[in-house]
Amino acid sequence: MVSVRMQSCVLSVLLLNVFCSFVSSLYFHIGETEKKCFIEEIPDETMIIGNYRTHLYDKQSEEYLPATQGLGMFVEVKDPDDKVILSRQYGSEGRFTFTSHTPGEHQICLHSNSSKFALFAGGMLRVHLDIQVGEHANNYAEIAAKDKLTELQLRVRQLMEQVDQIQKEQNYQRYREERFRQTSESTNQRVLWWSIVQTLILVAIGIWQMRHLKSFFEAKKLV
Repeated sequence: MVSVRMQSCVLSVLLLNVFCSFVSSLYFHIGETEKKCFIEEIPDETMIIGNYRTHLYDKQSEEYLPATQGLGMFVEVKDPDDKVILSRQYGSEGRFTFTSHTPGEHQICLHSNSSKFALFAGGMLRVHLDIQVGEHANNYAEIAAKDKLTELQLRVRQLMEQVDQIQKEQNYQRYREERFRQTSESTNQRVLWWSIVQTLILVAIGIWQMRHLKSFFEAKKLV
């Protein structure tokens, strides 16, 4: 009974962590030549959608106002192997999409094209960024209208995609666990060999000191 409750608790925590990690929303400030990068841990074969909008600081009103159309953002995404999977320039407000093919930490970088426009020179830009991962990136209203799904069919499809995303997340956690185990075994093996080398060095130094002292005493005719 205790085991069943514990398994249920662990599953609930896992589901909560999975669902909370699939959606992240934030805003940050960026300078004229500044570049901001974020790390997102993503399972393989997972679609990611990022929505952003920019606001330019107005010194007269002392508040952030929507940026002009001429000011844009450059988005670059790299996979865990440092391979560029997305590199594109967008407008002051936009949406970028990519699909991960390798599990692990993906780097998402944004910077402005302000060097081309004097309007932004010396100012600060506020960027609102919303990242949706997996089934949270799907627009189910459009899917229901396109495929003519009933509410029940739509709920079933949502559940199936949620289960699929949870399975991908579990596979990714197993992948991380396997890499951590390999790293731990490699570290333990290196520590073992280093201990053996240290022991051999100490033994060799001890033998050398004994022979050196013996030669010294024999030269002084003390023995």
